[in-house]
Amino acid sequence: MSTTYSSNNILNAVAAAAKTLGDRKEEVNRLNVFPVPDGDTGTNMSLTIESVVGNVANLPIGASGADIRKAITTGALMGARGNSGVITSQILRGLCEGSQGFDTLSTESLAGAFTKAQEVAFQAVRKPVEGTILTVLRDAAAAAKNAADEGLDTEAALDAIVAEAYASVQRTPDLLPVLKEHGVVDAGGFGLAILFDAFVAALLGRSGTMVDEMSFLRNAHPKVEIEQVNDWEGSNFRYCNEFLVDSDTLDKDEALKFLGTMGDCELCVGEVPKFKVHVHSDHPDQVLAYFLERGQVSEVFIHNMELQSAERTEKLAAEEEAEKKSLGFVAVAAGDGNADILKSLGVNVVVSGGQTMNPSTKDLLEAAQSVNAEAVIILPNNSNIVMAANSAADLAEFPCAVVPTKSVPQAFSALFAVDQDASLETNVEEMTEAAQAVKSGEVTWAIKDSKDAEGNPIHEGDVIGIADGSIDAVDSTVEGAVLTLLEKMDADDADTCTILAGEDYTDEQLEALVARIEEAYEDLEIDAQRGGQPLYPIIFSVE
Repeated sequence: MSTTYSSNNILNAVAAAAKTLGDRKEEVNRLNVFPVPDGDTGTNMSLTIESVVGNVANLPIGASGADIRKAITTGALMGARGNSGVITSQILRGLCEGSQGFDTLSTESLAGAFTKAQEVAFQAVRKPVEGTILTVLRDAAAAAKNAADEGLDTEAALDAIVAEAYASVQRTPDLLPVLKEHGVVDAGGFGLAILFDAFVAALLGRSGTMVDEMSFLRNAHPKVEIEQVNDWEGSNFRYCNEFLVDSDTLDKDEALKFLGTMGDCELCVGEVPKFKVHVHSDHPDQVLAYFLERGQVSEVFIHNMELQSAERTEKLAAEEEAEKKSLGFVAVAAGDGNADILKSLGVNVVVSGGQTMNPSTKDLLEAAQSVNAEAVIILPNNSNIVMAANSAADLAEFPCAVVPTKSVPQAFSALFAVDQDASLETNVEEMTEAAQAVKSGEVTWAIKDSKDAEGNPIHEGDVIGIADGSIDAVDSTVEGAVLTLLEKMDADDADTCTILAGEDYTDEQLEALVARIEEAYEDLEIDAQRGGQPLYPIIFSVE
């Protein structure tokens, strides 16, 4: 049974893809062995897609397919930055043009859209080079055509396109020697694969993307000693020039011939009356003069590539020379507040997860690999994640260990026990001892009928309190459950109580809860913070 995707579904997927690329643009940037001249590939592609999302957001409700396609192509053209951004804009234009004539998103419409996208994008570049974003596009288009020829359904066709895009990215070093020299894949191609992947995941309602299974880029890092070249070939010119032209008379072919006499990496894309121009040249004044004679020029960006290259090389060198810590930390947590606190206590990477979302062994291993440290300790902060953390530590090709914390508050105490001058083994021992001295409580709502630790009935919707894995409180209010747990956790004998408020627990509710605890336990020092975790309005600890 085929699924029909509405225009709203597709636009929401475009917005999700834009956000994903924005979140991962630095990962793409680091792959760029061509340090300038057009800025960073991930940033340029992200800005281009953000412009699309902004333009589409201005459409009225119920806009026609033609209006939507126009908004996408115009937004991409107007917002395109650098070679990678301009090429991305042409890919989007081709996808829109190729989808005309189809009423729904289908395997056939995908094949038509990608065929046109390949045609338009290759026409925009006068000297296409293998091993770049264009290669990835061509291979993805071939996958779309094969899917149509084989009669695959739409979901299978989308998956095939994404899989082939990533496979093509992996092949780019074999096609472009400079990539193999620096041990990376093509940045633009990877950015395009991320866009396809995130779009498909959002459209199909998946929580994860295929890139989670593609670990070949996590630790890719180009060398610092990089010659100044651009996205496609060596450039001998100083200035990167890009701007918009409004003209009813501009001849694109003649304009490209002129740009070829001015420099290299020349692009002139778009249709009457709006064009995007890009060229590397030592004479931006002459370039602008030519187009001013033929129309209105706007949004002019002129970058000195030599200065940009020097700045980026210095930045990369500084990163390369950054002192490697003796000990680094990875922790699992849900909620921005919890993540911020963990980072303030020295955690290098916080993996999103917890009671409702357990990260995989691969997620934890990749997080540990990204830490710039000689040894890494993983804090799982949940009993269901300890096994995956142990597996990640076993698979690591560097010293890696686990402190089996079962809650975020336990991680706080464990991190206070860290001694950077001590050995990995000593820190694990001391941190584990500190964590085990912490009693943790969690409050949430029952999702079905059950029984508490003493066999008393629990009804769906009841507030339940969990103390170190045991359901020891059932109440009608969060505050009541917390107070019951505190009594059973011997709060009278404790010195401090740390409280982490969930994302839906208001400041007013938190203040009222703290007041009730202070009234019941006068000598208990309370540290209340906004944890931001979902589903659990209160997580707390006593020690």
